[in-house]
Parts: sequence; C-alpha cells; structure tokens
Amino acid sequence: MGDMAAFGDAVTAWAAGDAGGLGDVGVAGEAAAVARELAVRLPVRTVVLLEGASDAEAVDALATMRGRNLAAEGVCVLPMGGAMSIARFAGFLGPRGLGLRLTGLCDEGEREFYVRGWERAGARPQGFFVCAADLEDELIRALGVPRVEELVREEGDHRALRTFLRQPAQRGRTPEQQVRRFLGTKKGRKIRYGRVLVEALGPGQVPEPLDGLFASL
Repeated sequence: MGDMAAFGDAVTAWAAGDAGGLGDVGVAGEAAAVARELAVRLPVRTVVLLEGASDAEAVDALATMRGRNLAAEGVCVLPMGGAMSIARFAGFLGPRGLGLRLTGLCDEGEREFYVRGWERAGARPQGFFVCAADLEDELIRALGVPRVEELVREEGDHRALRTFLRQPAQRGRTPEQQVRRFLGTKKGRKIRYGRVLVEALGPGQVPEPLDGLFASL
C-alpha cells in the first residue's frame, strides 16, 4: 500500500512539474525516474484516473466491501485534482509514457477532456466510464434521497442540511440536486461522503459506471 501511494505521489509530482519526458532534469525529472522505477518494481499494471479525492474514497470503499486489495493487484487509484489534467497524466502513464493500462471515471460534462486525453496517450478509446452528472449524483440516485438523508443524520450533519435547504437558491432544484449540492458546501464533506454513500449501498445498488470500472480491473 505504501509503495503504491509513493508511486501515485511521484506521478502527481511529475505531472505538476509538466516534465516532457523520462529524461528531464530537476524535480519533475526526479519524480519521473521514481515513478518509472516503482512502476517496474511493484509492478504497476493499471492506473485508475479519477477527477478528485471523493471519487478515490468511493473506489477504495467499494474495493474494501468486495474484499479486493487493489494495490496488491497492481492497480493504482490516482486522483488528478481535476479533469483538465487528464491529457498530462494519460500522456505520462499510457502507451506513449510508462506503458501502463489506463482506466477511470469521469463526469458526463468532462467526457471530452477524457476523450482527448486518451487520444493523446494512444490509449484504448473506450477505456473509461462516464457518470451521468458525477459519482455523487449516481450514488444519491442509487440510494434514494430518503436514505441519503438518513445517512446525513447519522453523520451529524442533519441540522446543517436543514439550514441549507431553507436557502432561496435551493427552491428550484430537485431533492437529488439539493442533496448533491449540500455535499459540496463544506471542505472535506464531499470526500467523507464518497465513502459513506458507497458503504451504504446494498446488493445490486452499485451504480453502473462504478460497477463497470471494477469489472474491468
């Protein structure tokens, strides 16, 4: 687990430095060299590219529920900090970089970023899975708003939700949209509920994009 996290950290540092190749000098070049060494030594076979930390929490939670150790399977779950980074990460990690298999989740609104990123990397065109709005939306619809509100109460956030729902801006939104928006109103809340919502899923409730991702690993 620690080594796979180190690989992810090295790739993130490499991408942040925008190194152009494995032979670059400087911090980004050092990070690229570390990533290359770890990719071989671990070994890493697949990288799951995700938009953010809440998606990574959801993936990790489902892996635990299904008794899978993704790191031991050679799978790195890597949040990129936004879909606009996909071309850089895919270019470094895919067939034209480290030669690793790529997959991931994205929001419908970010599909084109992923398509272009996959094309730049020379990766398989349909290697990723698309959520209707985002993964939180998929999970809320899978569980239903009443069940999500129960979870919010269990997490001690029900009073904050009631206050939020009284805001004028929420009056024109559907209950699903209101709850989804609430999860993103406080730093760290969306990440925490990425795990909470997944852990509450019953048999047959795993959203299709997330289920498809795991079936591909």
